[in-house]
Amino acid sequence: MPHISTRNRTDADAYRGVTQSAPPRNTVVRLFTDWSFVVRAVRYVLHLPTPMNTEDRRVLERVIFGYYIQRPEVRSILFVGCQWYTRHYERTYFTEHDFWTIEPAEAARKHGARQHVIAPLERLDAFFPERYFDLIICNGVFGYGLDSPEQCEAAFDHCYTRLAEGGHFVLGWDDVPERRPFALESLDSLKRFRRIKFPPLGKERYLTDTSYRHIYDFYARGADTLSRP
Repeated sequence: MPHISTRNRTDADAYRGVTQSAPPRNTVVRLFTDWSFVVRAVRYVLHLPTPMNTEDRRVLERVIFGYYIQRPEVRSILFVGCQWYTRHYERTYFTEHDFWTIEPAEAARKHGARQHVIAPLERLDAFFPERYFDLIICNGVFGYGLDSPEQCEAAFDHCYTRLAEGGHFVLGWDDVPERRPFALESLDSLKRFRRIKFPPLGKERYLTDTSYRHIYDFYARGADTLSRP
């Protein structure tokens, strides 16, 4: 597996708050001691792409996004969860798509797409008809607000019904006790999906080389048509 640099580990610890080895540093201190942080801060102020420098985000942005934007069948996309490091996603990757974001925090609106819904994923059915999306990506939400079985059953059920036949559902989550409130395998809503092998990675479940064990699970509604050559 690729080596994770100390800088990448520090970024992950600071922004995700998962591991205990590197507590977040004071912002003012980081401006004088962390050049990469300064670069990101300047890029953010200038409204330039400001990606998070971690291995799981590299896999998401370069591998997962890279695959789906090349698929002509993928036209409508929902990305769940918005933060400062997602603000550039639409203009960098999805300018040609019917791209939506959803996030319950009003303050995160500025980090979402032009087409944005302020609501929890459990209320997805209130905003979109069935079979609307070709792709739904729910990354870093389970264990970060989507915490109870009841919440997840409702949220993932709506993801299933809002996917077109053959559409894909990508679920990214941290496999550490602090961020794994219960076993995902216990959810009936996820059992409605078919597990699929994601072609670029050749796996149904991909564990990234991160200290917080970030995982990507790949699912499809019904027959998997997007993974065919």
